[in-house]
Amino acid sequence: MRRVDVEFEIVGETDDLLAVNKPAGLLVHPTKPDGPRTLWDGLRDLLGYEIANGGQASLINRLDRETSGIVLVAKSSAAARRAAIAMQEGRVQKTYQAIVWGWPERDEFEVDAPIIRWGEVAESPIWLLRAVHPDGAVARTAFTVRRRYKRGEEKFTLIEARPLTGRTHQIRVHLSRIGHAVVGDKIYGPSPDCYLEFIKTGWTAALQSRLLLSRHALHSSGLALRWGDVPLAWTSEIPCDMSGFLEPLQLASL
Repeated sequence: MRRVDVEFEIVGETDDLLAVNKPAGLLVHPTKPDGPRTLWDGLRDLLGYEIANGGQASLINRLDRETSGIVLVAKSSAAARRAAIAMQEGRVQKTYQAIVWGWPERDEFEVDAPIIRWGEVAESPIWLLRAVHPDGAVARTAFTVRRRYKRGEEKFTLIEARPLTGRTHQIRVHLSRIGHAVVGDKIYGPSPDCYLEFIKTGWTAALQSRLLLSRHALHSSGLALRWGDVPLAWTSEIPCDMSGFLEPLQLASL
């Protein structure tokens, strides 16, 4: 049995690949010297034997700091190349669960809208900010409504997202574009000013009242691919902060 840091848990492993469940708040990669411990640091510890014998820890898909869920890791350079090609060719199926504001009109739909980093076409105080723009890269996401909820006059939806392309912030941008931003999203929710305020002040009661959750309610719940002749698939239940938000809400229907 491998020793696993409390930072994350293993949800599946083969000779070539490791699937881990990343909690919200854990950075995937170091961003500066002497920064906080990251998923990559934990993986290097976990795979120390493999790395000492010529292996490596290569992250195949990457999640934002606030996004929780499944991250796929290759344990050798050959496996990393195979997995990266599969990702580029769209042969890795990823599924996400999100809690969004409002009720989409349809239970199943697709958003096909190109995405660009906003700083490439206009001034932006947020370098990370993405937006739908005709000069952007092709971006497509399929959505399925799982449950609808009410809390007084407020409406919320648990929605499943399946990205058909792999653009930065794709799911969050597409949901915001159609008027159903992810609950807790500091950039694509009520206003990008929430993100700037958070950077300046940290989490406050004022931000809590606007965003409802301290992180965006997006979870990587499933990942599947064929590895040679073997189909591989891993799943992860939505974490406690998301399920806890939904628990007191009233189930509803259109």
